[in-house]
Amino acid sequence: MGHRALVAYRRPDRRYDVRYSHWGGDGVSLGERITAETPLADGAVNPDLLANAIDREQVLTAHLDPCIYEVLYLVSPGADYRVSAYRVCWLEWGDGREDGRGAIVAVADDAADRRVRTWFRATKTALADMIEMGALSRRAAQAYLEARVCEDENGTVYTYGASEGDDSSYTPTPDRWLGDERVREGNRDHRENDDDAGDHP
Repeated sequence: MGHRALVAYRRPDRRYDVRYSHWGGDGVSLGERITAETPLADGAVNPDLLANAIDREQVLTAHLDPCIYEVLYLVSPGADYRVSAYRVCWLEWGDGREDGRGAIVAVADDAADRRVRTWFRATKTALADMIEMGALSRRAAQAYLEARVCEDENGTVYTYGASEGDDSSYTPTPDRWLGDERVREGNRDHRENDDDAGDHP
């Protein structure tokens, strides 16, 4: 099955070329192997493009299916191949309903990634039990899960498959996007302010 990841390379025009890694979502160590000398991590990243010259928001809404991908890497070749890794969290439950709501959480290394995965899995499992027992509606549980991801982990929530101008009837928190340079350091450390306000869509 693999541990799928998307790898988005920033272009000089500030848009992104997107590629795929079949095992890049098994932890976040793939980011350490992406360098100027090995931009495709010695073959760990497929050279074929999934998309080229797309906006950063489109990386999420058009390509980062939270049911399929586990990690997103943003690569900045113009900044000495700085790589930012984000754990993908699926905010819904698989029962045939809409399943495109997801979130990304910045993780600096494998230890931080394991902590986020463990926390998210435990929280989502507990909420699923509460839904099953009738203590919470699915909508309330999802709103709570989304709020926890945003407030506790400074996550960025998005809707995969949403086209520009869509008016969703359920948006507990607005979509937003982290700057490239904002990465997690340790357990829930505060990120530095984004000095490049123009880098946000």
